[in-house]
Amino acid sequence: MRFEGTDSYVATDDLKLAVNAAIALERPLLIKGEPGTGKTLLAEEVARALGRPLLQWHIKSTTKAQQGLYEYDAVSRLRDSQLGDAHVADIAHYIKHGVLWDAFTSDVPAVVLIDEIDKADIEFPNDLLRELDRMEFHVYETQQTIVARHRPLVVITSNNEKELPDAFLRRCFFHYIRFPDRETMERIVDVHFPGLKKALLAEALEVFFNLRDVPGLKKKPSTSELLDWLKLLLAEDIPMEALRTTDKKLLIPPLHGALLKNEQDVHLFERVAFMARSAGR
Repeated sequence: MRFEGTDSYVATDDLKLAVNAAIALERPLLIKGEPGTGKTLLAEEVARALGRPLLQWHIKSTTKAQQGLYEYDAVSRLRDSQLGDAHVADIAHYIKHGVLWDAFTSDVPAVVLIDEIDKADIEFPNDLLRELDRMEFHVYETQQTIVARHRPLVVITSNNEKELPDAFLRRCFFHYIRFPDRETMERIVDVHFPGLKKALLAEALEVFFNLRDVPGLKKKPSTSELLDWLKLLLAEDIPMEALRTTDKKLLIPPLHGALLKNEQDVHLFERVAFMARSAGR
């Protein structure tokens, strides 16, 4: 099966090629890109397009690789032993399945999302090398080996907060989602707001891309923030004229809190606009 995008997710040709290459190679697909460019959503749409179940593992700074396999709840077993619970004799009762266990034992091939892997400890990726390579792992408490019935498609996202180990990178097919150009962005907006007037979209995109071009921004607005902003413009019935100016670089957009997410960037944009206005007098 091949991924060709969906009616709710605009995938560029190079992104579709990357997904299908990972499927053909049976290797994890490592996706990087700016926050808000649809990395997490990609796994959901791939699963929907291929008709596969999606199993999601959202990584935190405290997440350990073992949790993706299984966890043994020794505390509960000790408590139950003190209470005389009959389950104590069956250690399997205290084994909690992780995302990879569920994916390996699924009756059909699954899509596994390992989201924001760079949030975890640096050793986290290395701790999964053997399991992702061999598609099996051993449960020491029950002395059983869990072997994948079907090799899942593993989609791994990263925001580049940490460098990933070379040994891990060698085992992945890598793709960087470039920030959409204007034409691709129009297609993305059309999926979410099919009835949006072309003139309003043109003005909004002009403001958005000029805002991203302001040098020194701590956080450039992303695709998801553009969609939030457009939703607000429509909800508040902001007229197109409010976005229009003789010089887009001088415009502080209405409802800019959807686009600029910290006070440093707001102040920077205000200073740039003020300096540009002063120079134009």
